[in-house]
Amino acid sequence: MLLVLPLPAYSAENFQVPILLYHRLGPTVADGMTITTSVFEAHMKYLHDNGYTVIPLRQLIDYYKKKGPAPKPKSVVIVEDDAHKSVYSDMLPIIRKYKYPVTIFTYPSAISNAKYALTWDQLRELKKTGLFDIQSHTYWHPNFKREKRKLKPDEYEKLVQVQLSKAKAKLEKELGGQVDMLAWPFGIYDDHLLKKAAEAGYGATFTIERRHATATDNIMKLPRYLLINADSGKSFAHLLEGNAVKRNVVY
Repeated sequence: MLLVLPLPAYSAENFQVPILLYHRLGPTVADGMTITTSVFEAHMKYLHDNGYTVIPLRQLIDYYKKKGPAPKPKSVVIVEDDAHKSVYSDMLPIIRKYKYPVTIFTYPSAISNAKYALTWDQLRELKKTGLFDIQSHTYWHPNFKREKRKLKPDEYEKLVQVQLSKAKAKLEKELGGQVDMLAWPFGIYDDHLLKKAAEAGYGATFTIERRHATATDNIMKLPRYLLINADSGKSFAHLLEGNAVKRNVVY
C-alpha cells in the first residue's frame, strides 16, 4: 500500500527573506563598499534565472505591520545605502532591465551637495520609474556612538532629534510620499535610538546583521546583508540559501 503524505504547507512562521544591501557600483573595486557593476549584474541575473522573486521592501514591512501576507518562498529584497551617483549611472540600467524594486536609504545633506551623491532631480527621476522608493539614512550619517561620547547629554538629544526628524521632513518635502523607514548609519543603534526613531515617525528600522529576516524579527531592527564584491558566484548563491560566509566587514 502506497502512502502519500501531503507536502508541508508554507506558513508565515517559517519565511526567510534576505535583504541585500548595496552601496556603490563601479568598473573596479575602489574600496570595501564597491561592488563591480558586472558582479551586480550577475547577482540580478542569478535571481532571475533561479526562481527568486524580488519584492519591494514595503511589501515585507506590510507583513510585519499585519497589513499584508507573508512573503512567498524565495523572496528577496534589494536596498541601497547613501544614494551614490552610481545608482543612476550603473544600477538603474540593470534594474530597468529586470524591473526589480529597490529601496534607497539616503542622508539628505549629501544630495546635490557631495560629488559622490545623486542630485534631487536624479532621485525624482528614479522615483518616477516606479521601481525606486527613497527612505531615510538620517540627515548626515553620524556615528551615534562617537557623538554620544563627545557631546553633552542635552546636545546629543538634540542631535538625535535633528538627524531623525529633519531627514524625514526634507525627503518628504523634496520627493513626496511617505518616509517611515530608517537605515541606521554604520548599523549603530540602541534601545534609546529605537525609541526616538519610533517617536519621530519611523515604523521600521534596519541594521547590518548578516542573516535573513524572519517572521520573529523585531520590525525596528531588521537585518540586512552588507554585500561586498567577494559575495559573488557560489558565495552569493550560498548567501541566498542562508549559508553566507561569515566575515567582519569594515564599514
